[in-house]
Amino acid sequence: MAGLSLRSLTVSHFRSHKAACLELDGRPVVIYGANGAGKTNLLEAVSLLSPGRGMRRAASDDIARRPERLGWKVSAVLDRLGQQYEIETRAAPGAARQVRIDGKAATQSALGRLVQVVWLIPAMDRLWIEGAEGRRRFLDRLVLSFEPGHGDAALSYEKSMRERNRMLKDQVRDPHWYNAVEDQMARAGALMIASRARVLERLRLAQQGAQTAFPAAGLCIEAPEEGNDPQGVDELRSAWMEGRSRDLAAGRTLVGPHRIDLAATYEAKGVEARHCSTGEQKALLISLILANGRALAQDRGTPPVLLLDEVAAHLDAERRTALYDEICALGAQAFMTGTEDSLFAALGPRAGRIHVSENGGLSSLG
Repeated sequence: MAGLSLRSLTVSHFRSHKAACLELDGRPVVIYGANGAGKTNLLEAVSLLSPGRGMRRAASDDIARRPERLGWKVSAVLDRLGQQYEIETRAAPGAARQVRIDGKAATQSALGRLVQVVWLIPAMDRLWIEGAEGRRRFLDRLVLSFEPGHGDAALSYEKSMRERNRMLKDQVRDPHWYNAVEDQMARAGALMIASRARVLERLRLAQQGAQTAFPAAGLCIEAPEEGNDPQGVDELRSAWMEGRSRDLAAGRTLVGPHRIDLAATYEAKGVEARHCSTGEQKALLISLILANGRALAQDRGTPPVLLLDEVAAHLDAERRTALYDEICALGAQAFMTGTEDSLFAALGPRAGRIHVSENGGLSSLG
Protein backbone atom coordinates (compact mmCIF):
# COMPACT_ATOMS: atom_id res chain seq x y z
CA MET A 1 0.00 0.00 0.00
CA ALA A 2 1.35 3.40 -0.99
CA GLY A 3 2.69 5.63 1.78
CA LEU A 4 1.32 8.61 -0.16
CA SER A 5 -1.90 8.17 -2.08
CA LEU A 6 -5.16 9.79 -3.03
CA ARG A 7 -8.20 7.99 -1.63
CA SER A 8 -10.69 10.09 -3.54
CA LEU A 9 -10.62 12.71 -6.28
CA THR A 10 -13.51 15.02 -7.11
CA VAL A 11 -13.54 17.56 -9.94
CA SER A 12 -16.15 20.18 -10.73
CA HIS A 13 -16.40 22.16 -13.98
CA PHE A 14 -12.86 21.10 -14.83
CA ARG A 15 -12.05 20.97 -18.54
CA SER A 16 -14.43 18.43 -20.14
CA HIS A 17 -15.74 17.15 -16.80
CA LYS A 18 -18.78 18.90 -15.36
CA ALA A 19 -18.55 16.64 -12.32
CA ALA A 20 -16.56 13.49 -11.65
CA CYS A 21 -15.63 11.52 -8.56
CA LEU A 22 -13.08 8.72 -8.24
CA GLU A 23 -12.86 6.43 -5.22
CA LEU A 24 -9.34 5.02 -4.92
CA ASP A 25 -7.58 2.45 -2.74
CA GLY A 26 -3.89 3.38 -2.99
CA ARG A 27 -3.03 1.06 -5.87
CA PRO A 28 -1.80 2.37 -9.23
CA VAL A 29 -4.67 3.52 -11.43
CA VAL A 30 -5.17 2.78 -15.13
CA ILE A 31 -7.42 5.30 -16.90
CA TYR A 32 -8.29 4.21 -20.43
CA GLY A 33 -10.64 5.24 -23.19
CA ALA A 34 -10.84 6.84 -26.60
CA ASN A 35 -8.78 9.87 -27.52
CA GLY A 36 -10.55 13.06 -26.45
CA ALA A 37 -12.61 11.36 -23.74
CA GLY A 38 -10.98 13.38 -20.93
CA LYS A 39 -8.36 10.98 -19.52
CA THR A 40 -5.56 13.54 -19.47
CA ASN A 41 -7.89 16.09 -17.89
CA LEU A 42 -8.11 13.86 -14.81
CA LEU A 43 -4.32 13.68 -14.59
CA GLU A 44 -4.13 17.45 -14.91
CA ALA A 45 -6.56 17.76 -12.00
CA VAL A 46 -4.22 15.62 -9.86
CA SER A 47 -1.22 17.71 -10.94
CA LEU A 48 -2.92 20.80 -9.51
CA LEU A 49 -2.82 19.21 -6.07
CA SER A 50 0.84 20.26 -6.08
CA PRO A 51 2.43 23.73 -6.35
CA GLY A 52 2.59 25.52 -9.69
CA ARG A 53 0.43 25.64 -12.79
CA GLY A 54 -0.02 21.92 -13.31
CA MET A 55 1.28 19.66 -16.02
CA ARG A 56 -0.17 21.74 -18.86
CA ARG A 57 0.89 25.09 -17.36
CA ALA A 58 -2.56 26.41 -18.18
CA ALA A 59 -4.03 29.68 -16.98
CA SER A 60 -6.85 29.20 -14.46
CA ASP A 61 -9.50 30.58 -16.79
CA ASP A 62 -8.48 28.12 -19.52
CA ILE A 63 -9.13 25.18 -17.19
CA ALA A 64 -12.76 26.06 -16.46
CA ARG A 65 -15.33 24.00 -18.33
CA ARG A 66 -16.93 25.70 -21.28
CA PRO A 67 -19.37 27.21 -22.03
CA GLU A 68 -20.32 27.73 -18.38
CA ARG A 69 -16.99 29.31 -17.26
CA LEU A 70 -18.09 29.21 -13.63
CA GLY A 71 -14.61 28.54 -12.31
CA TRP A 72 -13.33 25.11 -11.34
CA LYS A 73 -12.60 23.02 -8.27
CA VAL A 74 -10.48 19.95 -7.49
CA SER A 75 -10.69 18.24 -4.11
CA ALA A 76 -9.15 15.08 -2.75
CA VAL A 77 -8.65 12.99 0.33
CA LEU A 78 -4.94 12.34 0.74
CA ASP A 79 -3.45 9.55 2.83
CA ARG A 80 0.11 10.23 3.94
CA LEU A 81 1.70 7.56 6.12
CA GLY A 82 -1.67 6.64 7.59
CA GLN A 83 -2.89 10.18 8.29
CA GLN A 84 -5.61 11.64 6.11
CA TYR A 85 -5.90 15.21 4.84
CA GLU A 86 -8.62 16.96 2.89
CA ILE A 87 -7.16 19.05 0.08
CA GLU A 88 -8.98 21.50 -2.14
CA THR A 89 -7.86 23.89 -4.84
CA ARG A 90 -10.13 26.10 -6.90
CA ALA A 91 -10.27 29.26 -8.95
CA ALA A 92 -13.15 31.63 -9.64
CA PRO A 93 -13.31 33.34 -13.06
CA GLY A 94 -10.52 35.88 -13.40
CA ALA A 95 -9.00 34.99 -10.03
CA ALA A 96 -5.85 33.20 -8.94
CA ARG A 97 -6.26 29.70 -7.61
CA GLN A 98 -6.73 29.12 -3.91
CA VAL A 99 -5.64 26.20 -1.74
CA ARG A 100 -7.25 24.79 1.38
CA ILE A 101 -5.93 21.99 3.59
CA ASP A 102 -8.35 20.49 6.11
CA GLY A 103 -10.69 23.42 5.56
CA LYS A 104 -8.08 26.13 6.20
CA ALA A 105 -6.50 28.46 3.66
CA ALA A 106 -2.95 27.35 2.83
CA THR A 107 -0.07 28.34 0.60
CA GLN A 108 1.12 26.34 -2.37
CA SER A 109 4.40 25.75 -0.52
CA ALA A 110 2.43 24.11 2.31
CA LEU A 111 0.76 21.93 -0.29
CA GLY A 112 4.17 20.96 -1.68
CA ARG A 113 5.35 19.86 1.75
CA LEU A 114 2.34 17.58 2.05
CA VAL A 115 2.10 15.97 -1.38
CA GLN A 116 4.65 15.49 -4.15
CA VAL A 117 3.46 14.90 -7.70
CA VAL A 118 5.79 14.05 -10.59
CA TRP A 119 4.65 13.65 -14.18
CA LEU A 120 5.69 12.49 -17.60
CA ILE A 121 3.55 13.60 -20.54
CA PRO A 122 3.90 13.16 -24.34
CA ALA A 123 4.90 16.83 -24.77
CA MET A 124 8.10 15.98 -22.84
CA ASP A 125 9.20 13.36 -25.39
CA ARG A 126 11.14 16.06 -27.27
CA LEU A 127 12.67 17.49 -24.11
CA TRP A 128 16.28 16.70 -25.05
CA ILE A 129 16.11 18.13 -28.59
CA GLU A 130 14.09 21.29 -28.14
CA GLY A 131 14.88 24.60 -26.35
CA ALA A 132 16.51 25.00 -22.95
CA GLU A 133 13.38 26.54 -21.40
CA GLY A 134 11.60 23.19 -21.28
CA ARG A 135 14.60 21.50 -19.68
CA ARG A 136 14.86 24.23 -17.02
CA ARG A 137 11.18 23.76 -16.26
CA PHE A 138 11.67 19.99 -16.01
CA LEU A 139 14.62 20.47 -13.66
CA ASP A 140 12.75 22.94 -11.46
CA ARG A 141 9.79 20.57 -11.25
CA LEU A 142 12.12 17.85 -9.94
CA VAL A 143 13.66 20.30 -7.47
CA LEU A 144 10.22 21.40 -6.28
CA SER A 145 9.32 17.82 -5.37
CA PHE A 146 12.25 17.77 -2.92
CA GLU A 147 12.29 21.42 -1.80
CA PRO A 148 8.91 23.21 -1.87
CA GLY A 149 10.64 26.48 -0.97
CA HIS A 150 12.30 26.42 -4.39
CA GLY A 151 9.05 27.71 -5.84
CA ASP A 152 9.09 30.77 -3.58
CA ALA A 153 12.70 31.51 -4.52
CA ALA A 154 11.90 31.18 -8.22
CA LEU A 155 8.90 33.52 -7.93
CA SER A 156 10.97 36.09 -6.04
CA TYR A 157 13.72 35.87 -8.64
CA GLU A 158 11.32 36.25 -11.56
CA LYS A 159 9.53 39.20 -9.97
CA SER A 160 12.81 41.04 -9.36
CA MET A 161 14.12 40.19 -12.81
CA ARG A 162 10.97 41.57 -14.46
CA GLU A 163 11.59 44.85 -12.62
CA ARG A 164 15.24 44.89 -13.74
CA ASN A 165 14.26 44.11 -17.33
CA ARG A 166 11.72 46.93 -17.26
CA MET A 167 14.45 49.36 -16.21
CA LEU A 168 16.75 48.03 -18.91
CA LYS A 169 14.11 48.52 -21.60
CA ASP A 170 13.45 52.04 -20.31
CA GLN A 171 17.20 52.70 -20.53
CA VAL A 172 17.48 53.61 -16.83
CA ARG A 173 21.18 54.20 -16.08
CA ASP A 174 21.25 55.29 -12.44
CA PRO A 175 23.06 52.43 -10.60
CA HIS A 176 21.15 53.10 -7.37
CA TRP A 177 17.94 51.91 -9.02
CA TYR A 178 19.58 48.62 -9.96
CA ASN A 179 21.40 47.83 -6.73
CA ALA A 180 18.35 46.98 -4.61
CA VAL A 181 16.68 44.91 -7.34
CA GLU A 182 19.87 43.01 -8.12
CA ASP A 183 20.38 42.27 -4.43
CA GLN A 184 16.93 40.63 -4.26
CA MET A 185 17.62 38.72 -7.47
CA ALA A 186 21.00 37.54 -6.17
CA ARG A 187 19.62 36.20 -2.89
CA ALA A 188 16.79 34.31 -4.60
CA GLY A 189 18.99 33.20 -7.50
CA ALA A 190 21.67 31.76 -5.22
CA LEU A 191 19.02 29.70 -3.43
CA MET A 192 17.75 28.37 -6.77
CA ILE A 193 21.26 27.44 -7.92
CA ALA A 194 22.07 25.63 -4.65
CA SER A 195 18.75 23.72 -4.70
CA ARG A 196 19.28 22.59 -8.27
CA ALA A 197 22.78 21.34 -7.48
CA ARG A 198 21.60 19.40 -4.41
CA VAL A 199 18.82 17.69 -6.33
CA LEU A 200 21.04 16.70 -9.26
CA GLU A 201 23.40 15.05 -6.81
CA ARG A 202 20.48 13.33 -5.10
CA LEU A 203 19.22 11.96 -8.42
CA ARG A 204 22.72 10.76 -9.29
CA LEU A 205 22.88 8.80 -6.04
CA ALA A 206 19.36 7.41 -6.56
CA GLN A 207 20.39 6.00 -9.93
CA GLN A 208 23.64 4.52 -8.65
CA GLY A 209 23.37 0.80 -8.13
CA ALA A 210 19.62 0.72 -8.81
CA GLN A 211 18.38 -2.51 -10.37
CA THR A 212 16.36 -1.13 -13.26
CA ALA A 213 15.54 -1.86 -16.87
CA PHE A 214 15.92 1.81 -17.74
CA PRO A 215 19.28 3.45 -18.49
CA ALA A 216 20.93 5.77 -15.99
CA ALA A 217 21.13 9.41 -17.06
CA GLY A 218 24.11 11.57 -16.22
CA LEU A 219 22.95 15.12 -15.53
CA CYS A 220 24.78 18.42 -15.38
CA ILE A 221 23.98 22.11 -15.56
CA GLU A 222 25.47 24.00 -18.49
CA ALA A 223 26.21 27.71 -18.54
CA PRO A 224 24.63 29.87 -21.25
CA GLU A 225 26.51 30.54 -24.47
CA GLU A 226 28.09 33.64 -22.94
CA GLY A 227 30.09 31.26 -20.71
CA ASN A 228 29.40 33.23 -17.52
CA ASP A 229 27.85 31.10 -14.81
CA PRO A 230 27.93 32.98 -11.48
CA GLN A 231 26.88 30.87 -8.49
CA GLY A 232 26.80 32.71 -5.14
CA VAL A 233 25.10 35.91 -4.03
CA ASP A 234 28.21 38.07 -4.45
CA GLU A 235 29.08 36.52 -7.81
CA LEU A 236 25.58 37.15 -9.13
CA ARG A 237 25.57 40.75 -7.94
CA SER A 238 28.95 41.39 -9.58
CA ALA A 239 27.92 39.73 -12.85
CA TRP A 240 24.82 41.88 -13.18
CA MET A 241 26.62 45.07 -12.21
CA GLU A 242 29.43 44.42 -14.69
CA GLY A 243 27.00 43.36 -17.40
CA ARG A 244 24.63 46.32 -17.25
CA SER A 245 25.95 47.94 -20.43
CA ARG A 246 25.47 44.75 -22.39
CA ASP A 247 22.06 44.12 -20.79
CA LEU A 248 21.00 47.70 -21.59
CA ALA A 249 21.82 47.07 -25.24
CA ALA A 250 19.84 43.82 -25.20
CA GLY A 251 16.98 45.17 -23.09
CA ARG A 252 17.03 42.11 -20.83
CA THR A 253 19.11 40.18 -18.30
CA LEU A 254 21.50 37.89 -20.16
CA VAL A 255 23.14 36.00 -17.26
CA GLY A 256 21.68 34.17 -14.27
CA PRO A 257 19.86 30.99 -13.23
CA HIS A 258 17.11 31.73 -15.77
CA ARG A 259 19.63 31.11 -18.56
CA ILE A 260 21.18 27.74 -17.66
CA ASP A 261 20.53 24.50 -19.50
CA LEU A 262 20.16 20.91 -18.28
CA ALA A 263 22.32 18.41 -20.15
CA ALA A 264 21.83 14.66 -19.99
CA THR A 265 23.98 11.73 -21.08
CA TYR A 266 23.12 8.06 -21.63
CA GLU A 267 25.82 6.97 -19.20
CA ALA A 268 26.31 3.37 -20.33
CA LYS A 269 26.93 4.51 -23.90
CA GLY A 270 28.53 7.87 -23.20
CA VAL A 271 26.14 9.51 -25.67
CA GLU A 272 24.43 12.86 -25.12
CA ALA A 273 20.66 12.50 -24.78
CA ARG A 274 20.03 14.78 -27.76
CA HIS A 275 21.92 12.30 -29.99
CA CYS A 276 20.07 9.23 -28.69
CA SER A 277 17.21 7.52 -30.49
CA THR A 278 13.64 8.51 -29.71
CA GLY A 279 13.16 5.32 -27.69
CA GLU A 280 16.36 5.92 -25.72
CA GLN A 281 15.36 9.50 -24.96
CA LYS A 282 12.02 8.26 -23.62
CA ALA A 283 13.76 5.59 -21.53
CA LEU A 284 16.07 8.23 -20.02
CA LEU A 285 13.07 10.34 -19.00
CA ILE A 286 11.40 7.35 -17.37
CA SER A 287 14.65 6.53 -15.58
CA LEU A 288 14.77 10.04 -14.10
CA ILE A 289 11.13 9.90 -12.99
CA LEU A 290 11.78 6.57 -11.26
CA ALA A 291 14.99 7.90 -9.68
CA ASN A 292 13.02 10.89 -8.43
CA GLY A 293 10.56 8.49 -6.84
CA ARG A 294 13.25 6.36 -5.21
CA ALA A 295 15.05 9.39 -3.79
CA LEU A 296 11.85 10.89 -2.37
CA ALA A 297 10.89 7.55 -0.84
CA GLN A 298 14.28 7.40 0.90
CA ASP A 299 14.35 11.05 2.00
CA ARG A 300 10.73 11.64 2.95
CA GLY A 301 9.41 8.18 3.68
CA THR A 302 6.99 8.16 0.73
CA PRO A 303 7.34 8.03 -3.04
CA PRO A 304 5.55 10.75 -5.01
CA VAL A 305 2.28 10.36 -6.85
CA LEU A 306 3.23 9.63 -10.48
CA LEU A 307 1.27 10.88 -13.50
CA LEU A 308 2.22 8.97 -16.66
CA ASP A 309 0.18 10.12 -19.64
CA GLU A 310 0.11 7.71 -22.60
CA VAL A 311 3.34 6.19 -21.34
CA ALA A 312 2.59 2.61 -22.43
CA ALA A 313 2.09 3.49 -26.09
CA HIS A 314 5.78 4.37 -26.48
CA LEU A 315 7.25 1.23 -24.92
CA ASP A 316 7.54 -2.36 -26.13
CA ALA A 317 5.91 -5.12 -24.08
CA GLU A 318 9.12 -5.93 -22.18
CA ARG A 319 9.75 -2.33 -21.17
CA ARG A 320 6.07 -1.86 -20.20
CA THR A 321 6.27 -4.85 -17.88
CA ALA A 322 9.52 -3.56 -16.40
CA LEU A 323 8.00 -0.12 -15.79
CA TYR A 324 4.93 -1.57 -14.03
CA ASP A 325 7.12 -3.81 -11.88
CA GLU A 326 9.28 -0.85 -10.83
CA ILE A 327 6.25 1.30 -9.98
CA CYS A 328 4.80 -1.44 -7.81
CA ALA A 329 8.16 -2.15 -6.15
CA LEU A 330 8.46 1.55 -5.38
CA GLY A 331 5.03 1.51 -3.76
CA ALA A 332 3.92 4.56 -5.74
CA GLN A 333 0.37 5.42 -6.69
CA ALA A 334 0.76 6.01 -10.43
CA PHE A 335 -2.05 7.32 -12.61
CA MET A 336 -1.51 5.97 -16.14
CA THR A 337 -3.56 6.68 -19.25
CA GLY A 338 -3.95 4.81 -22.50
CA THR A 339 -6.46 4.10 -25.22
CA GLU A 340 -6.65 0.35 -24.48
CA ASP A 341 -6.75 -1.59 -21.23
CA SER A 342 -4.68 -4.30 -22.94
CA LEU A 343 -1.62 -2.01 -22.76
CA PHE A 344 -1.68 -2.54 -18.99
CA ALA A 345 -2.37 -6.28 -18.94
CA ALA A 346 0.96 -6.99 -17.20
CA LEU A 347 -0.26 -5.05 -14.15
CA GLY A 348 -3.05 -7.55 -13.52
CA PRO A 349 -4.82 -6.94 -10.19
CA ARG A 350 -2.01 -4.71 -8.95
CA ALA A 351 -3.86 -1.69 -10.41
CA GLY A 352 -7.40 -0.40 -10.45
CA ARG A 353 -9.10 0.37 -13.75
CA ILE A 354 -11.26 3.32 -14.73
CA HIS A 355 -12.87 3.54 -18.14
CA VAL A 356 -13.65 6.99 -19.52
CA SER A 357 -16.37 6.92 -22.17
CA GLU A 358 -16.52 9.34 -25.09
CA ASN A 359 -19.18 11.41 -23.30
CA GLY A 360 -16.88 11.76 -20.29
CA GLY A 361 -18.63 9.17 -18.12
CA LEU A 362 -16.47 7.18 -15.69
CA SER A 363 -16.77 3.48 -14.89
CA SER A 364 -14.67 1.89 -12.17
CA LEU A 365 -13.68 -1.66 -13.11
CA GLY A 366 -11.97 -2.82 -9.95
